[in-house]
Amino acid sequence: MVIQQVLLLLLLWVCLLHPCYAEMLFKRTTDHQPKGFVARVSGSDGKALHRQKRGWMWNQFFLLEEYTGSDYQYVGKLHSDQDKGDGSLKYILSGDGAGTLFIIDEKTGDIHATRRIDREEKAFYTLRAQAINRRTLRPVEPESEFVIKIHDINDNEPTFPEEIYTASVPEMSVVGTSVVQVTATDADDPSYGNSARVIYSILQGQPYFSVEPETGIIRTALPNMNRENREQYQVVIQAKDMGGQMGGLSGTTTVNITLTDVNDNPPRFPQNTIHLRIPESSPVGTAIGSVKATDADTGKNAEMEYRIIDGDGTDMFDIATKKDTQEGIITVRKPLDYETRRLYTLKVEAENTHVDPRFYYLGPFKDTTIVKISVEDVDEPPVFSRSSYLFEAHEDIEVGTIIGTVMARDPDSASSPIRFSLDRHTDLDRIFNIHSGNGSIYTSKPLDREISQWHNLSVIAAEIDNPKDTTRVSVYVRILDVNDNAPQFAIFYDTFVCENARAGQLIQTISAVDKDDPLGGQKFFFSLAAVNPNFTVQDNEDNTARIMTRRNGFSRHEISTYFLPVVISDNDYPIQSSTGTLTIRVCACDNRGNMQSCNAEALLLPAGLSTGALIAILLCIIILLVIVVLFAALKRQRKKEPLILSKEDIRDNIVSYNDEGGGEEDTQAFDIGTLRNPAAIEDKKLRRDIIPETLFIPRRTPSAPDSTDVRDFINQRLKEHDLDPSAPPYDSLATYAYEGNDSIAESLSSLDSGTPEGDQTYDYLREWGPRFNKLAEMYGGGESDKDTS
Repeated sequence: MVIQQVLLLLLLWVCLLHPCYAEMLFKRTTDHQPKGFVARVSGSDGKALHRQKRGWMWNQFFLLEEYTGSDYQYVGKLHSDQDKGDGSLKYILSGDGAGTLFIIDEKTGDIHATRRIDREEKAFYTLRAQAINRRTLRPVEPESEFVIKIHDINDNEPTFPEEIYTASVPEMSVVGTSVVQVTATDADDPSYGNSARVIYSILQGQPYFSVEPETGIIRTALPNMNRENREQYQVVIQAKDMGGQMGGLSGTTTVNITLTDVNDNPPRFPQNTIHLRIPESSPVGTAIGSVKATDADTGKNAEMEYRIIDGDGTDMFDIATKKDTQEGIITVRKPLDYETRRLYTLKVEAENTHVDPRFYYLGPFKDTTIVKISVEDVDEPPVFSRSSYLFEAHEDIEVGTIIGTVMARDPDSASSPIRFSLDRHTDLDRIFNIHSGNGSIYTSKPLDREISQWHNLSVIAAEIDNPKDTTRVSVYVRILDVNDNAPQFAIFYDTFVCENARAGQLIQTISAVDKDDPLGGQKFFFSLAAVNPNFTVQDNEDNTARIMTRRNGFSRHEISTYFLPVVISDNDYPIQSSTGTLTIRVCACDNRGNMQSCNAEALLLPAGLSTGALIAILLCIIILLVIVVLFAALKRQRKKEPLILSKEDIRDNIVSYNDEGGGEEDTQAFDIGTLRNPAAIEDKKLRRDIIPETLFIPRRTPSAPDSTDVRDFINQRLKEHDLDPSAPPYDSLATYAYEGNDSIAESLSSLDSGTPEGDQTYDYLREWGPRFNKLAEMYGGGESDKDTS
């Protein structure tokens, strides 16, 4: 209802001060060019107002938007001074919306709007007007352009670009601190009236926040707003046009404001005293427990650092800050001992690391608490007096000599007795042993520094009351050297002397080595065991000696090898010496002293026969022997071959036929009676083709009756030979013209023919195919001749 009243008042004001009736006059000029459009507007008294000098220079009509009447809205009137009112002129309108949105009366020139117009869609329309003669259709006035401008009304409420805003402001901010600015827009014309003038007000969020009416800036309205009391606020802002006057349109938005944290709260320990316990056996670095102070702030404002500032355990314990949980972790700094001290007291401080100077007056931003740590007693293993032991012993000491003693004690108040033992994995040869009661280590075998200079042992100490609780300690035994080894030649010397050597000639330089290692270093002396007429030794006094000749000329025929005993002694106590024998061969040498031959036997051989030639001769002899052996073996193999093939031995007699046979009358090829009467051949001699190694007595087999079938007879004889253990290992092959029962043609042999020739018919041969055509002609043709005759 209020909006309708406002629109009605606005419409009356526009109509009274700015009448919508307008008339456009076209004046003719001498050059037929329009000076301008003279607009005649009817005043309140109905009389036309004229300006005689230059006419009314018009270029626009005004039209009120959002017309709600039932008739077309009247815009204005076009009129030419050539119009006599007789209807001879015709008014034409063209341009934006001509003919659709705007129509013109061709006779009167009245312009109407056909529908309601929204200024926010389009603020003005550009059109062109022309008056023409209706008969000739010629223009009586040139075409002129004009604008219809749409007058705005307050038909759009202010709107915010966001329905919900999110903002934040630090807690404890002073009054008037800017939070956020919200801005609303109005689609109405800001240049016409107050339709687009927006005023802001707060509907929800007081008394905590306020808003500036003109700018929309939201500010804090209360001092010392504490996030720890309330963190979230919801503010509703209204934007109203018409300068906020009654009847104006409005829109609202919501602003969610969060108070951000500042460091305005110091840390606080929830307890004044904290009790912790730890076993005395805990190693260094073990975490005992944690302490934690609370801080109402969040993020970096709640970060704190823990430290031990006082107490009797500042050197025994450490504290470290755990960043993710803001806890102080107390750890062991030094080994604990229940028997030494059982209770420690620490004063722990927690302090914020990020303090805001604006809130110093709320401090101090730190707090302290007392931490009492109780050390608990545990059954501790034995403790050695040292972390490791080093003992020394000479290698010549007697077995059973004590080289050192290890000591251990039970750190507990009970002070249990200790039992010692050796870890045999560190003394596999069992050279040492230990007294289980007092820890004395003694030798159980002789020592030898030259075999092993160091021995690394591991001694185990265990409580007698609790043998499982043990402790180990390393014991290092160094074996000291004793001069118990005599020096020897450093290497094996292959020494020779030339037959043409002269007296005083050097033939070898020798040196020695000693397994001992005296403190003053090695010093050796060289001499001969006895005076030698051929050679002598000269000591160089640098642990080397020279072997020299004492006479001229040596002969391989007389003596080919000399043995020179050399005595080598050291300079340590007690003095050790040994005799090494130097083997010296007599060799033939050239003029430069280069050895050529040292064997005396080489002189007995021919001059041109060398060792290589002897080896070649030996190889030839071996090859000849191999050839002879192979020839004998081949000759023996040939003796085992058959000497002659006997025709009387029917077992290996293979008879080949190249014809079809002569039938039953042919008895020359093979005598079947021999097979039927084996007795006829039992007295035959043994085979003469192979010499038998063992003679077997032939088995007598019963003779087969004449009616026995050949196949059954052969199977019977085959079975007998398979079961005969005295049968020879060679095979016997006999070939018979028996085809068997599976042949379609059955047997063609005359052996099985029991009927006379005249009783047989051979017509079936023609049915067997072309292969039997010849037989069919031979036998079938004879019968047909008999029939025809």
